[in-house]
Amino acid sequence: MFEIIDEHIQNISIISTLTKTDLIRTYRGAILSWAWAIIRPAFRIFIYYFMLAIGLKVSKDMFGYPYFLWLISGMVPWFYINDILNQGSESIRKYSYLVTKMKIPICIIPTFTSISRFIIHIILMAITICLFIFSGYSLDMYILQLPIYMLFMFLFFTILNQVLSLLSAVSKDFLNIIKSSVFAIFALSGVIWDISSIHNPILKFILELNPVTFLVNGYRNCFIKHVWFWEDSLSLIAFIVVFLISCILSVICYKKFKKIIPDVL
Repeated sequence: MFEIIDEHIQNISIISTLTKTDLIRTYRGAILSWAWAIIRPAFRIFIYYFMLAIGLKVSKDMFGYPYFLWLISGMVPWFYINDILNQGSESIRKYSYLVTKMKIPICIIPTFTSISRFIIHIILMAITICLFIFSGYSLDMYILQLPIYMLFMFLFFTILNQVLSLLSAVSKDFLNIIKSSVFAIFALSGVIWDISSIHNPILKFILELNPVTFLVNGYRNCFIKHVWFWEDSLSLIAFIVVFLISCILSVICYKKFKKIIPDVL
């Protein structure tokens, strides 16, 4: 872990440059360019809202807030998570030339891809706050914990991205498994439905141990549910445990694969 941290400290300027490059590369060539960072998520939110609220007639009132605002507050963090699982997991493969030709440390590649996606997340989060205000729902002191949940999400998925991208670089089958599992994670994490509506206490307990569920609910705690992050102590402890396990796995994978990945790529 100290080696990974040291590699990041020594290559801060490179990480900054590659983050900008990744952002430019993502939207380069499109006429609307950066506008797609907003248009694409807005379109997906509209589709889910139309399908669920209009097509399936789900509840239009969630904890005293319109379903549309409830949906947005959970979808915005999911967009970042989805990008990490789908795109971040293949970041080492995507930027293989940085490893094979430029000899850049492998561990910083998942980091700068995570940072570039997180910048988009910050923009979407600012728009979400504006939507709540313009809709007439004032923000209270619970919004002060939003940066904490954002930090939790960034650290957890940046470290998880280290594990996923390293394993995906070694095995394309593993990459396919991750991409095939994204929809299942989405469907079981309470992004578009409320897990608290489950009546089976065992099933509800299992689903709430999911770190994605913890983060999505955390964002909604800031905007809608008005709950402090330490009040749901069981979910917080479960998240910390999974976070620590991810840290251990990242160190194990980095130590095991850092020398063979250039040859594999």
